[in-house]
Amino acid sequence: MSKRPIVLNEKARELRKRLTPQEVKIWVKLRELRARGFHFRRQAPIGRYIVDFASFSTRIVIEIDGGQHAMHGGMQSDRERDTFLRSQGFYVLRFWNSDSIETLAL
Repeated sequence: MSKRPIVLNEKARELRKRLTPQEVKIWVKLRELRARGFHFRRQAPIGRYIVDFASFSTRIVIEIDGGQHAMHGGMQSDRERDTFLRSQGFYVLRFWNSDSIETLAL
């Protein structure tokens, strides 16, 4: 049995404890959508990745990106990650930290 899923779950648990201020605001808004039948999980493992927010029933992933994602290595990593997530049937929405609240006026 591989230890990778256990390590990934532990990392996700740690990330849930350390949400950025933008992620906290988005999480509050996403939780409000439960009344409309949407259920999102925060810092959810999917494959070898941990996504910021995921709705498994609607196959939506929401990523809130900081400045490191604009660097070449970050952009390449995001492309690979998005390709994998799309291959798993997810629709990926990406927002910059600075735009996330205005863009997701739910």
